Amino acid sequence: MNTSDPFRGISIFLEVVDAGSFTDAAERLDMSKSGVAKSISKLESTLGTRLFHRTTRSLTLTDEGARFSEGCRRSLNELKQAQTLLLAQQQELSGRLRVTLPMVLGKRWVLPELLDIAKQHPALELDINLTDRLVDLVEEGVDLAIRIGPLHDSATLIAKPLGVQRAVLCAAPEYIAANGVPASLDDLHSHACITFGSGGQSRSWYFLDENGHSHSMAIRGRVGLNDSGAILVAALAGFGIALIADWLVNEYIADGRLSVVLPEVRTVGFPIHAVWQRNQLLSPKVRHVVDLLAARFVPEQPWEVRD
Repeated sequence: MNTSDPFRGISIFLEVVDAGSFTDAAERLDMSKSGVAKSISKLESTLGTRLFHRTTRSLTLTDEGARFSEGCRRSLNELKQAQTLLLAQQQELSGRLRVTLPMVLGKRWVLPELLDIAKQHPALELDINLTDRLVDLVEEGVDLAIRIGPLHDSATLIAKPLGVQRAVLCAAPEYIAANGVPASLDDLHSHACITFGSGGQSRSWYFLDENGHSHSMAIRGRVGLNDSGAILVAALAGFGIALIADWLVNEYIADGRLSVVLPEVRTVGFPIHAVWQRNQLLSPKVRHVVDLLAARFVPEQPWEVRD
């Protein structure tokens, strides 16, 4: 059985592919032509196939050689990226990192983690913008963004999942005691609801049917607010039923200040991603911070209620 390393000589092989001849490859590698030829022959013997068509005038890849060359380049690129990431993780994070965060999720859950990371890496400088506006990373020179929902400009971005935002129907116990609980979604129309919107315009509520298809429900609210944090305040004050992100209400449900309404109802989930520019050379600093964030949010989000 041949136990020799099947990857030995790959760098010589790729140099021959790039150079187009043993002679030119030997000059680039500062080797003899016969040394290059022996290395290729040994590699072919190990793989059990010919990698080149050789004539006195030309040297071309066989079909197997072409496929092997493509695979080698992909593997080497992955190894280089892994090496870059490892070196970055071994080095102190430093320099300025421009980050944009959604207002409420960012302030409540992401900002504390970023500050903790910065505390562990004193040379890291944070420039954080809290906004619900869709920021153009290229135009505004942003290194990293946290986004909730579909990535409509994903062709220009690289994204790493941080979790899923799910909505919860809930109300204060005093509201439920005074008004009862709805038996179905249709019953919501006869209850006081707190909606997202202002100026008489409210966002519809979205739910999943038994087949997993999304459908919308127009809800007329007793109170309309254009901030999810304010909706939470109104719900806690007993003004009605609200549909609020789980990361915002789970702690209040856990301590009894809010109660889940229609727990069997399934709501639409929205992905949460860390995103950065696709055309930007892989930044060890950005990728390291993203990996540190992901370790804190995946596989369990920090807002999940645990028994």
